[in-house]
Amino acid sequence: MLQTVPLRAQRDYRLLLSSRAVSEIGTEISRLAVPLTAAALLGASPVQMGLLTAVSSLPSLMFGLQAGVLADRLRRHRPVMVACEAASAMAMATIPLAWFAGLLTVPWLIVTAFVVGTGTTLFRAVNFPHLAVVVDERQRTEALAGLHSVFSLASVCGPGLAGLLVQLFTAPFAIVADALSFLASAFLVRSIRAPENHTPAPPRGLWTEVGEGLRAVVGNPVLRTLCGCGVVINFFGAAFTAVFVLYALTELHLPAGLIGLLTACFGVGGLVGTALTPRLTARYGEHRVIACAVVVFPVDYVITATASGPVWAAFPALAVGGLVSGVAVLAFSICFSAVVLRETPAHLRGRVNATNTFAVQGVLALGGLAGGLLGQVLGLRPVLWIGAAGVALTIVWIRLSPIGRSSAPRAR
Repeated sequence: MLQTVPLRAQRDYRLLLSSRAVSEIGTEISRLAVPLTAAALLGASPVQMGLLTAVSSLPSLMFGLQAGVLADRLRRHRPVMVACEAASAMAMATIPLAWFAGLLTVPWLIVTAFVVGTGTTLFRAVNFPHLAVVVDERQRTEALAGLHSVFSLASVCGPGLAGLLVQLFTAPFAIVADALSFLASAFLVRSIRAPENHTPAPPRGLWTEVGEGLRAVVGNPVLRTLCGCGVVINFFGAAFTAVFVLYALTELHLPAGLIGLLTACFGVGGLVGTALTPRLTARYGEHRVIACAVVVFPVDYVITATASGPVWAAFPALAVGGLVSGVAVLAFSICFSAVVLRETPAHLRGRVNATNTFAVQGVLALGGLAGGLLGQVLGLRPVLWIGAAGVALTIVWIRLSPIGRSSAPRAR
């Protein structure tokens, strides 16, 4: 039976995992190649670069809640997933074609980023309930750990591959790799054979159904706690990110190459976190792992805020902070998804996931704006301390919630 077969031996899960791996590595390539195309080849202004950065997350705010309603109304999710990846592939393929034809402009890049962001928003909405079809309930935490591991792996391998492709083929043509990765992902998802037996929620009006998803999150103490903590973590995390590069360059005097290595350190920590989390949750349960992870969150902020001295002294401390943060963030994310999947009724999974995505991802823009403004007014280092204090609030929030009060590991 499915629950007795290791995940690595399950064909459908391997296909789903492979699709995410190739797609995420392709995304990392475009994360470097698209801004380079805009700035170095098209002479984009700072305002245009800001729009290019923001527009990819805009669909989460515009369509995220509606995508959740659609996910719950569908009987089959896989065709939509394939269509999203195929549409994103075609959109990305227009960039090198337009450059070759002499038609590429910054607005073209912005529209393309919006199209791909829309596809990503819809894909994520339908992929969450689809996972329940592919993986048995008792293996979902392990499955989620595997899926999260590909994000960490992409953050470690993707930037180096992106730099190589840009060097060899120039930025616009490096984007071909991302288009091909979307096509490969679509093919892999289409090859999954698990029968889809989702019972669609009856349509009762778009905003009525959106409201049901919101009430499901707000009305469940566990879901409400997780969503609220996710919003707090991402808000202060985005504020931290907004000033970190400037802080590292101007106050710590780190070379750009070492700043890139810090991103890789976080990715390595993420890989460690994805390897450890299934074992920890099997022994202690998801609630305990979440409670421990939030205690670790402020560590990286504090290390960064207190870093000083020569590069040879500051960099190792920051690298350790990135590694520790990667472990904690991935452990929290995996358990977050596993608990949400378990706590949410099947007919509401799409909408609950969309509500969480809308809130947790949507707040990134606000946090980044706040971090930039505070950095301008107060200075860069104070923003790091504010971030540390902000994420530390989640320790108290979790401790006072049903998650913190759960002491026994969940029965397996």
